[in-house]
Amino acid sequence: MPRLAPTRYTLIPKHPEAHLFEVSCTVEDPDPRGQRFALPSWIPGSYLIRDFARNVVSVRAQSGRRSVPITKVDKHTWAAASAEGALTVTLQVYAWDLSVRGAHLDTSHAFFNGPSVFLCPLGKEARACEVEILPPRGARYRTWRVATAMRRKQAPALGFGLYRATSYDELIDHPVEMGAFTLATFEARGVRHDVAITGRHDADLDRLCSDLRRLCESHLDLFGEPAPVDHYVFLITAVGEGYGGLEHRASTALLCSREDLPRAGMPEATRNYQTFLGLCSHEYFHTWNVKRIRPAAFTPYDLARESYTRLLWAFEGITSYYDDLQLVRAGLISEADYLDILGRNVTSLLRTAGRMKQTVEEASFDAWIKFYRPDENSPNAQVSYYLKGSLIGLCLDLTIRNRTRGRKSLDDVMRTLWGRYGRTGLGVPEDGIEKVAAHVAGTSLRAFFDRALRSTNELPLKQILATVGLAMQLRSAQSPADQGGKAAFAAALGTSRRVSLGVRTTEDPAGARLTHVLDAGAAQAAGLSAGDVVVAIDGLKVTARNLDQRLARHRPGNIATLHAFRRDELLVVEAELRASPLDTCALAVVAADRSAASRRRGWLQEKS
Repeated sequence: MPRLAPTRYTLIPKHPEAHLFEVSCTVEDPDPRGQRFALPSWIPGSYLIRDFARNVVSVRAQSGRRSVPITKVDKHTWAAASAEGALTVTLQVYAWDLSVRGAHLDTSHAFFNGPSVFLCPLGKEARACEVEILPPRGARYRTWRVATAMRRKQAPALGFGLYRATSYDELIDHPVEMGAFTLATFEARGVRHDVAITGRHDADLDRLCSDLRRLCESHLDLFGEPAPVDHYVFLITAVGEGYGGLEHRASTALLCSREDLPRAGMPEATRNYQTFLGLCSHEYFHTWNVKRIRPAAFTPYDLARESYTRLLWAFEGITSYYDDLQLVRAGLISEADYLDILGRNVTSLLRTAGRMKQTVEEASFDAWIKFYRPDENSPNAQVSYYLKGSLIGLCLDLTIRNRTRGRKSLDDVMRTLWGRYGRTGLGVPEDGIEKVAAHVAGTSLRAFFDRALRSTNELPLKQILATVGLAMQLRSAQSPADQGGKAAFAAALGTSRRVSLGVRTTEDPAGARLTHVLDAGAAQAAGLSAGDVVVAIDGLKVTARNLDQRLARHRPGNIATLHAFRRDELLVVEAELRASPLDTCALAVVAADRSAASRRRGWLQEKS
């Protein structure tokens, strides 16, 4: 059987000042009936139709020196007329999306994810791909380099030139950064890891690499050898304010605040740095969980339309559970730090009224229309499969440990999934994780999963945490900035309850704009709505900053007079103020319980 010619691409940041990439795709043997090309509608790991084709500025096709007619047939597909010989289609792509999902180009750097720039020649998806990455023209770009996990074919290390992928699916799973980035390298369990940081920063690269090495080794040890990659790249963009990550098969694209990175002389991990390490941990864990252990609905990916699964609670939620757990296991944060994080996570869930209306299976299935499109009613109607999924992961882990007297854990579930599905390429069926968990536990877990996944009943967090010697205390928030956590456990016990309007606000030139009006709160009962701007309480001017101060004059049951604008109409309402709910969680160690302390150590210090 003759060897099929690879699909060839050329990509150049053609006009950085105008944010335009020029990307060509050449097919040696186009369909004689007319070759069709498509851009993906979404990118794996981010479950929203993003319609990358909207950024295509122009399209042209040619065969040899002849122009070939090309017509758009739907929102993301083009059909070229029949051509003899090789057919090349060239796009101009506008790139001004400074996120981890799309493409961004200016005179300081270039970044792209494959789905946003590389056409797929339909019917030839399984063919090998070659892409020539060229630098922008001009002296100002002479110092630019290339960072990517894509394999080089004819290109120097970190250089422009020819790269290769075994298929279109692999091609679009290797994001690329170009520019004068900072580069550092470390090795973890024999695997080379590169860290490329774009943007101004003063990061302590030695500290960063040392911490990432310990973190990566913790993940590699959990799943066991051999590692699924022989080279991994952290592509980090540091900005003034930003946060986000997207996983890929041998790399991750990260967006962070430059204040999140470690600085020289920093004695211990700040909360910002802990958050950044947690993000790195999350995306690295995805190297196994979702990139290789993935739902049957994603096997293979259909990037033209939504792919529905009820398993995102596991693929994102369990990953979210391990992202912080592995920090404490790797010795990067203390047990106290971890309990603080857990307390804040429980607090976030308790402040989401939508948990009583939407199950995590429903949240997973509806990710395409709800999770990535939050609105003013989202806290009242939705639950995050990341957040609740992480706490389900916690409950599942401790439940398995309790049922097996510490002999088995969620770690064993993940290793079994890796062997059964990750290594084989088989997709996980919708009931696959439940079956593997029951097999590992050696007993039915149906009642647990019915409650956790398919009902809106509260998770049994207090009872389960008690098995590892942790007391869970709920209290009223002490201020709008109070996010809960272990550190605040003793600070407010016995103090009086604050009053609450049951709103979330943001600054507005006229006062405090209501971004969310929460169910069962005083503001909702008084008839206020999201978008209203509260300008006064009891005749005193209000801002988002002093709202809590104005409310502090009152006690639960008091009536307050609120003046607010809805559009250009002034409203005057009477609100009966209510006590701040007991939705702030703090965790503390029960020192007297030695057997529980032993179970806690086994959980938090487990070495695979």
